[in-house]
Amino acid sequence: MSDKPLHILAFGAHADDVEIGMGGSIAKLTASGKRVGICDLTEAQLSSNGTIELRKEEANKAAEILGVTERLSLGFPDRGLLLQEEFIKKIAAVIRRYQPQIVFAPYFEDRHPDHGNCARLIEEAVFSAGIRKYQTEDFQKPHKVTNVYFYMINGFHKPDFTMDISTTIERKLAALRAYESQFEQTETSVKTPLVNGYIETVEARERLFGQQVGVQFAEGFKSKVPILLNRDLMGD
Repeated sequence: MSDKPLHILAFGAHADDVEIGMGGSIAKLTASGKRVGICDLTEAQLSSNGTIELRKEEANKAAEILGVTERLSLGFPDRGLLLQEEFIKKIAAVIRRYQPQIVFAPYFEDRHPDHGNCARLIEEAVFSAGIRKYQTEDFQKPHKVTNVYFYMINGFHKPDFTMDISTTIERKLAALRAYESQFEQTETSVKTPLVNGYIETVEARERLFGQQVGVQFAEGFKSKVPILLNRDLMGD
């Protein structure tokens, strides 16, 4: 790890969650010089297709495509992301170690329970990481995250804000295609919703979000707190 803190730290339950929800935004942020990290809570041990080793290779390839500074996995049990102090403490340690300004997590409303549970764990860990007397490994100093936002994976919800990814949609799609074991149907792969036009569905969603805000492609995000605009409404 570099001594420089991250600007953004995005958490996912499984490798490919972050890319699905905000790959275009990450590519845009890294292109502008922002330091972005991805932390996968599990190794997706129960995935119908692929292996742990292959998923790691694909995750690293996707991270390279998006220009990610750091990628790590905490190795929590797939389908076992319960609200446990052990998990909260390890996530809080990651937040203190990388000192991100902004944290992203999956949106709570999703067909996969792990995604909602991931969001709850991240919220708990963000809060705990900022408490001075909260103990994590190596007596780390507390760190307060400025904002926590939520990206969409399988759902389509009215966003609280969007990010224009018109110039980085192709990098997002390339990062998703890096997960060949998950999104490509082969003779040996099990048929799942992911191998039946899933990437095309994600692309269509971002196109629709873009249409709603007057750009070609956009990613939508949710926030539990009001968004503060730091510029005049007229763009001056």
